[in-house]
Amino acid sequence: MVLPVVLIKLIDLVWYQLLANSCHRAARKVRNYGFLLGNSSPPNKPSQQQPPFSFPSVTKCVLEGRDCATIACDIFGALLKSQSVFPYFMLVAFEGGSIIRAFLLLLSCPILLVLDYELKLRVMIFITFCGLRRKDMESVGRAVLPKFYLDNLNLQAYEVLASTGSKFVFTSVPRVMVEGFLKEYLEVDDVIGTELQTVGHYFTGFLSKSGFLVKHRALKEHFGDKKPDIGLGTSSLHDHLFISLCKEAYVVNKEDSKSGSNSVMPRQKYPKPVIFHDGRLAFLPTPSATLAMFMWLPLGIILAIFRISVGIFLPYKIALFLVTLTGLNLSAKGCDNSTSSKPDQEKRGVLYVCTHRTLLDPVFLSTSLCKPLTAVTYSLSKMSEIIAPIKTVRLTRDRKQDGETMQKMLSEGDLVVCPEGTTCREPYLLRFSSLFAELADEIVPVAINTNVTMFYGTTASGLKCLDPIFFLMNPRPGYYVEVLGKLPKDLTCAGGKSSNEVANYIQRKLADALGFECTTLTRKDKYLMLAGNEGIVQDNKRKKP
Repeated sequence: MVLPVVLIKLIDLVWYQLLANSCHRAARKVRNYGFLLGNSSPPNKPSQQQPPFSFPSVTKCVLEGRDCATIACDIFGALLKSQSVFPYFMLVAFEGGSIIRAFLLLLSCPILLVLDYELKLRVMIFITFCGLRRKDMESVGRAVLPKFYLDNLNLQAYEVLASTGSKFVFTSVPRVMVEGFLKEYLEVDDVIGTELQTVGHYFTGFLSKSGFLVKHRALKEHFGDKKPDIGLGTSSLHDHLFISLCKEAYVVNKEDSKSGSNSVMPRQKYPKPVIFHDGRLAFLPTPSATLAMFMWLPLGIILAIFRISVGIFLPYKIALFLVTLTGLNLSAKGCDNSTSSKPDQEKRGVLYVCTHRTLLDPVFLSTSLCKPLTAVTYSLSKMSEIIAPIKTVRLTRDRKQDGETMQKMLSEGDLVVCPEGTTCREPYLLRFSSLFAELADEIVPVAINTNVTMFYGTTASGLKCLDPIFFLMNPRPGYYVEVLGKLPKDLTCAGGKSSNEVANYIQRKLADALGFECTTLTRKDKYLMLAGNEGIVQDNKRKKP
């Protein structure tokens, strides 16, 4: 019974809102701009009417002494350099919904071009949110959107916002899309936006009874007779009505956002560093970029299958040559000084300690060294085990048992370990587990980094079995592998150092080699933030007592 009701409402939205409402707005605009027959100026006489408002640029705003001031602004076009909301709806549709939902949103672009702003939003809201689970939207808002918002943040507008004591954001987009970011990263006091209708744990795709938020009306209702000290908006008529209700008003011009480096937010000035983020898309999905992605997908899937097959079935040098021809770039340094220095009768494998960027780290290290390695991993999917061209061994997170397993593997040959315990996409290194330092004194640090342009090859809440496929679907994925010098014996546990000292030293050394920053964050911190769990996959094959 729910589907027919939704279809009936959709028909009503298209016919009434699109046709009747648009005609009404068009007539009202014609009347307001003075082009009706009774109010029009003679064709040969220039109009004497001046713009109703003229406000200074945000660059003219004085930042000192604003600690007790109140600011009211929008996020799109003011705090963000771009006024377009489509990429963020696409992120919700793709990451929170499905690829089908994202494709439907892309197909709506020609229709969106002929609609006014309100109807555009209504159509995008319906396609993006109809049937979407509330927890999926919360996950995207927490783990995906903040990274893209920060990348698009306008430095000048943010400095004005940060200089004030009380911050309020009024926006016509759904509140659930922006509230988490604004409160957690920009310390906004309150977010007033369009509210969406829900049934149980699902969005219906329609607005709540409060309807579409009109910013200047919402500001009047929220503040009453009291005026905010500063209003920040764009040069559009609607924003002029909005910021004119403030004591001081400033506009963010398109020219200011596009020109020069003053509006670009450098990473070191982020209000809060983004160390963890989730989602598959590595680019801002504008309509043109999203279209390019969908056109690339069929070829990308074929390319990923070819790259995987080559890595599994062919020798290292031939495999490396062929995957390089497909666009994959492997840059390897220092791969010729890593053999064990112990006598043959005492010979054990070398322990390679790597930074962790994707599940393919040990594979690319093995390819760079042109020799077989054994990799120890946590929570490896069955599919990843099957397609891995090197031997993989699962760890249990039981320190004693894992230590015995790694000792056994070292007695059989060279071993690869990623002591961070999980991947990190940004230029940070998580805390290193010290277990590896207790097991060997033949330790070789390996600095690994990746580069992608379309898809991330890691996920915290998605299907991990697809991680290698997504990475290899990129048109020109890049891997950087630098094998550093073998750790001197006096810096190992055999030389009197504690395991924690060894782990911390190697973490700093690898961070320096990559230009990264060390942190004390762990796998648990990452998964609690991105997925709401501790990131432990239960092994269904464990024997029952």
